[in-house]
Amino acid sequence: MCGLPNRLKHPEKNTLCTGDHMEYIALTGISDKIIRELRDHILRTIEIRSPHNFFTSLKLDVDDLIYLTTTCAQDITTGTLGVIARVVSHQVVTHRIINGTESFYEENETTMVRIQLQPVRVARIRKVLSNGLGEVTQVDAEDMSFYDAR
Repeated sequence: MCGLPNRLKHPEKNTLCTGDHMEYIALTGISDKIIRELRDHILRTIEIRSPHNFFTSLKLDVDDLIYLTTTCAQDITTGTLGVIARVVSHQVVTHRIINGTESFYEENETTMVRIQLQPVRVARIRKVLSNGLGEVTQVDAEDMSFYDAR
């Protein structure tokens, strides 16, 4: 376990769940195309490279439910729309690129988190629980019916 409360790691066991809202780890600033595909119930693999989502996504495990939105981290607030998805797979990947000539040598390394997501439902934020620099972004979100989502 990575130190998160059980209600965030396994939402189906969430004792705070009242049936229509619960707490989620959130990934913010996700592209419109990815959110649209998730809303259309398409299984999707994404690569997380941005620092604010990278550290949050390190805390995820397979079967966790997470909240994703196009809204950037600084702008999420009550009423922000997004998608709830289940983590199907999770892996940390490192890419190394080496460039060089006889007089010059450069090595770059990039680490990212690759997660495969199975869409579950559309949701709206009720309350932002944590969103500070270096913190895991957490929200309390409620399910939305299609009538409410318009």
